[in-house]
Amino acid sequence: MSSETENSEQSSRVLAKWLIGGLVIGASVMGFQIFQQKKKKKRPIRVYMDGCFDMMHYGHCNALRQARALGDQLVVGVVSDAEIIANKGPPVTPLNERMIMVSAVKWVDEVISDAPYAITENFMRKLFDEYNIDYIIHGDDPCILPDGSDAYALAKKVGRYKQIKRTEGVSSTDIVGRMLLCVRERSTGDSHNHSSLQRQFSHGHSPKSEAGGSGSETRISHFLPTSRRIVQFSNGKGPGPDARVVYMDGAFDLFHAGHVEILRLARGLGDFLLVGIHTDQTVSSKRGAHRPIMNLHERSLSVLACRYVDEVIIGAPLGVSKDTITTFNISLVVHGTVAEDNDFQKERDNPYAVPISMGIFELLESPLDITTSTIIRRIVSNHEAFQKRNEKKGESERRYYEDKAFVSGD
Repeated sequence: MSSETENSEQSSRVLAKWLIGGLVIGASVMGFQIFQQKKKKKRPIRVYMDGCFDMMHYGHCNALRQARALGDQLVVGVVSDAEIIANKGPPVTPLNERMIMVSAVKWVDEVISDAPYAITENFMRKLFDEYNIDYIIHGDDPCILPDGSDAYALAKKVGRYKQIKRTEGVSSTDIVGRMLLCVRERSTGDSHNHSSLQRQFSHGHSPKSEAGGSGSETRISHFLPTSRRIVQFSNGKGPGPDARVVYMDGAFDLFHAGHVEILRLARGLGDFLLVGIHTDQTVSSKRGAHRPIMNLHERSLSVLACRYVDEVIIGAPLGVSKDTITTFNISLVVHGTVAEDNDFQKERDNPYAVPISMGIFELLESPLDITTSTIIRRIVSNHEAFQKRNEKKGESERRYYEDKAFVSGD
């Protein structure tokens, strides 16, 4: 064999070894990357947030949205009635209703019932070991126990605590205060005309509440609606070309478990649920100058946070017109049997006359006998207890706003 041929064969063997070695290394690297990806997928980051979620509103929902953004799965603990009574005073909504509300928030993956008000050593171990929680989340407002200690001190101590930004302009204390103010105005005859009340609710005036003779300040809405917040709450997707669009409208004031359950039924009748939120002026004309308790943008965000809702019309007209049906390609218009405006069939200007004439209207049997007036009656019936609770909470909120510092990310 010539030296030239021998050198050629030797070069071929070296090249083959090099190629095989490269393939082996490449396969090893690729295998390691796949293993790492599988490892990441196998162990999602799980975060935990707890709360009373009494008189649940868009502020609660925004907190849950922020918490969910810090992990892959959000587990939420709902504090028991007994724990709320011991630490804050009587809850407005019982545990079963609060569970319905929290479970319906679209950023929530799992719910724990009867969670403790404070993170104890035993419960924290349970979260880490049984629920595989990586981080415990709370807002930047302090949660102080009756003995003056921090409810999240243990989580902070072990380095498993993360903080989110509290939503400006709303709290359960604030909403209860609005209702107490309305009760006071009705009972004293200090009625505001329609436009005056709406200005208060829209611009955050702070009239003095004389309910219970305390003279404590009751704050009206300080919410500053932004397009960014609406985008954050929106699904950002429209219905498909062949989707069955279901439409339901209403005030949806003080968004409650009754609203959630009827929306769940409505969503089950189609592929896309569009909800019309009536203007403050429309609600006032139907239910009196002291309503709605929550303004249009506050009500819209609460509904948008519900997992059964795909889109909302902010400021929907009272009557469902042919143009509305055509514009949104609505296949079915529904209304619940339990509602405060259920005498529409007797009205000369029936808001559902058009969908009824088209054969696309359906009256749904409401699963729960709860209305906004039900919630207000609960406040009125236990007026003194809620007034005392508000005075106590109002002072802690005042301190929070005085000491408040900027927290990035919301």
